[in-house]
Amino acid sequence: MIVTTAQLFKHAYGKYAVGAYNINNAEQAMGLFKGCIDSQAPFIIQISKGARKYTDKRMLEAIIRSAAEIFPDSIFAVHLDHGDEETCYDCINSGFFSSVMIDASHDPFDQNVAITKRVVDAAHKKGISVEAELGMLGGVEEDIKVEEGNACLTDPAEAEAFVKATGCDSLACAIGTSHGAFKFKGKQSLHFDVLDKIKARLPGFPLVMHGSSSVPKEEVDRINKAGGQIKDSMGVDVNEYLPAAKRGVTKVNIDTDGRLVWTRVHREFFRDKPQEFDFRPPGKIFIDEYAKFIASRNKLLGSANQLADLRKSLGK
Repeated sequence: MIVTTAQLFKHAYGKYAVGAYNINNAEQAMGLFKGCIDSQAPFIIQISKGARKYTDKRMLEAIIRSAAEIFPDSIFAVHLDHGDEETCYDCINSGFFSSVMIDASHDPFDQNVAITKRVVDAAHKKGISVEAELGMLGGVEEDIKVEEGNACLTDPAEAEAFVKATGCDSLACAIGTSHGAFKFKGKQSLHFDVLDKIKARLPGFPLVMHGSSSVPKEEVDRINKAGGQIKDSMGVDVNEYLPAAKRGVTKVNIDTDGRLVWTRVHREFFRDKPQEFDFRPPGKIFIDEYAKFIASRNKLLGSANQLADLRKSLGK
């Protein structure tokens, strides 16, 4: 069942965070749905501009519709990740998305407000939720690249003014995370002090953490042993997910970790079976491994075993 992110956040706020997972193909979709049903967790499917271009935007939508039929007990939102204004309108008008993200964080504050407000007005007319972003995360994700020196934390006073001016339904904040597999150097933690200040100014308002993959060392080590060359990677401490959720973070974006699982499975499979050329056997292994990974993350986010209570709150 597809719902809006606003509906999910109303149930989650202050208790747990909903996992937002990017997918690009059928294997990821099957693993994601299976993992969330196994852990009885609601979730958010994130579709980026790159994912919509990978095959065809209609193909990915059809895969998700089919997965929803295969797993009829699932409750999830379909969300555009890091959309520009044009892509937001395309998704709003598609009749498929229940949520869009407008990312104008690279623009000056006033321009970010104006762009976001236009998208909010268009989306709300169709009952679609809108996520916006304030502050700039470092790192690289598809066509998004922000050098470390240009990254900046979200200003709490600006966050309050931004939400009031735009009417957005949730806000992605820069609190120390970054995109990609190389998030931190040395021992670094999330800026909970900034998060506390934002929550104080926006009590009850859903906040979002981007760039929240943990970049598991064991996955990276196994990839490198199978021929990979991923060096000096470091991610978010998974033990900080729930403390962030208690401070108003209702959505945690996890993409890089899923790519690492895919890479590890396929590198090891073809290393160990060099005579193989059929992509289906490793694909099946990946579905199961990704489902286990998703279930493990849902437990850490606190969203596991929330499905029945969420269904009651939705009156379904």
